[in-house]
Amino acid sequence: MARRPAPPSPSPRAQASPPAAKKGAKPRAQTAQSSSRRASGAPRGAAPRVDVREWASGIRLSAFSVIMLSLVVLGAWVLVPTLGTFIDQRQKIAALEASVKVSEEQIEALVAERERWNDPAYITTQARERLYYVKPGEVVYLIDNDLDPAALPREQDPVSDSLVETPTDWMPQLLRTLVSTGLSDTAAVAP
Repeated sequence: MARRPAPPSPSPRAQASPPAAKKGAKPRAQTAQSSSRRASGAPRGAAPRVDVREWASGIRLSAFSVIMLSLVVLGAWVLVPTLGTFIDQRQKIAALEASVKVSEEQIEALVAERERWNDPAYITTQARERLYYVKPGEVVYLIDNDLDPAALPREQDPVSDSLVETPTDWMPQLLRTLVSTGLSDTAAVAP
């Protein structure tokens, strides 16, 4: 873009004091501006204000610049939806590739399981474990885990470093044990 240089702008600092003034003396206008700047809270080295109208009048657009700017805007208008579609399709492709990878892993697992089922030893093991099949002459003992989940032992509490004495009375516990064994329905057979 072709620019014409902007004409110099008069600024409060650029105004020279009259030649008749002394070096130590300040003109009244500058003194009033500096006191108003201090009162408004602006720092001493603040940049002077820029007149936007003056700056904008320095910009000149040629026909070539207008055509190029319109082509850039048209290109952005055409490419932005296309770019969004491209990104959306790339995300779908990545998701489908991940799905294909998971499916291939499942296929490999199923092929390995099919190969295991072709082994007679694996079939025998599965028949024994799942269906409780036995060979002729074998005796199978089934242990039924019929314990109440509340009666199962809990996980061990963490061991502390300090010794703590718990007050327990062993006599009532011994009495409860003797009564519960004497009243039980099953009796132990002596060898």
